[in-house]
Amino acid sequence: MTMLDSSFLKLPLAHRGLHDVSDARPENSRAAIRAAVAAGYGVEIDLQMSSDGTAMCFHDYDLGRLTEETGPIRQRSAADLGNIRLKGGEEGIPTFAEILEIVDGQVPLLVEIKDQDGLMGSNVGRLEQAAARDAQGYQTSLAFMSFNPHSVAALADAAPDVPRGIVTDGYLAEDWPILPARIRDTLRAIPDFDRVKASFISHQASSLKTTVVADLKDKGVPVLCWTIRSPEAEAQAREVADNVTFEGYLAKIPA
Repeated sequence: MTMLDSSFLKLPLAHRGLHDVSDARPENSRAAIRAAVAAGYGVEIDLQMSSDGTAMCFHDYDLGRLTEETGPIRQRSAADLGNIRLKGGEEGIPTFAEILEIVDGQVPLLVEIKDQDGLMGSNVGRLEQAAARDAQGYQTSLAFMSFNPHSVAALADAAPDVPRGIVTDGYLAEDWPILPARIRDTLRAIPDFDRVKASFISHQASSLKTTVVADLKDKGVPVLCWTIRSPEAEAQAREVADNVTFEGYLAKIPA
């Protein structure tokens, strides 16, 4: 197990960068990441994969919400995606390699690998390997995580020296309409933590006060959480969580 750097427990993590489209900073954009670094926050980003196997900094599986294009991101090349402008911004979709250059170890960088299987299954590996290749030689304050435990296991093979965690959730049916109940029930219990040699979790804020989270915390496992949208919600989350992933306000940086 590779332990999480202490900086991830101190600096609040800007969710998808310090994004604000009113200031030309779309989520997961270069501008949002630069703004987070300049403000002294940690950064949380998402990775999807291009058709030619490049790790791209983008949250959704489809281009429609965040760009003027439509269709799966996995059907476009990295070069094409780089030319697709993000709504509310001035630039195209960045690669993970570009984000690593921008952050350059100045603040902690938390990277979520989006599930590429579709049902949290084992049909994964290419994106994890691509992310690991990009991160090779990146020495400071980097961590990977995924909802899919199979992805976390793949990261253990592809990037064993980078800390990795599981993104965890209450897995309510309304939040996961495509995911079968048996899979939701399994993942809710976080049974794979030891198997994939995870060193932290990042849990849904609204279900932090559960037995399974408490048991992990009692064992000394760092507990991050998502997504906090107000100082009041942050104060409540910190009754359990060691740190927050935030958006829509400026979280206070501890002295």
